[in-house]
Amino acid sequence: MQKKQFILLLTFCIGFVTITVAQHNTYKIKNGIGVIGGLTQYDIITDNFETKSGTGFIGGLVATVDIPHKWYTVSYGFQFSQNSIEITGRPSLTTITQEPIEYDIKMAQVAFLLHVKLLSDNLTLDLGPQLQYNSELELKNDDQKNFIIQGYDNLFAEDISDISKFNANGVVGASAGIGNFRLRATYSYGFTNIFGKLNDNDFNLNNADRFEGNQSMLSFALMITF
Repeated sequence: MQKKQFILLLTFCIGFVTITVAQHNTYKIKNGIGVIGGLTQYDIITDNFETKSGTGFIGGLVATVDIPHKWYTVSYGFQFSQNSIEITGRPSLTTITQEPIEYDIKMAQVAFLLHVKLLSDNLTLDLGPQLQYNSELELKNDDQKNFIIQGYDNLFAEDISDISKFNANGVVGASAGIGNFRLRATYSYGFTNIFGKLNDNDFNLNNADRFEGNQSMLSFALMITF
């Protein structure tokens, strides 16, 4: 089922990236395709767990639409990202020593961004919505699957892997560059509860609080346009 959902998302993304724009009779519209790649820092903001941000990478394609006489441009982008995050736990219930439990998370994201021209095309303010399909939280070390999550007595590291797969984010950032080369820094914040699916499970916890978490990702990337 997850594979079918992922294929549908990819089809949706390709439709965005390959979109065509009609040409105006008076003003020339400049369409372009860009390749983007860079590094990320990822975290999940939550009161349920003690987390530490991890690093990762992104890569993808961007379709740009520029109308020279306007104060903005727009772009449709698809990117793949792999990130890591640490959640504090301990080897057993009787162990006092805390250890980081390392997870990986993969995601495919499609975004529609508005680029406000601050200094012509050389410096822009970027903002817009982003849709995301992501994997589970994947343990880097299977030997940690029976670690106890810090703050709980019977919640194991493997129990929190099955997180929500579809999420919606907001993106804000800036791009700067000359010609076909551009540096882009963005911050993505998750508007949806990425831990929402955990609330469907019965973990027999004494704590009746709901699981809530909003993802947070910084990215620094180089974009080359054609």
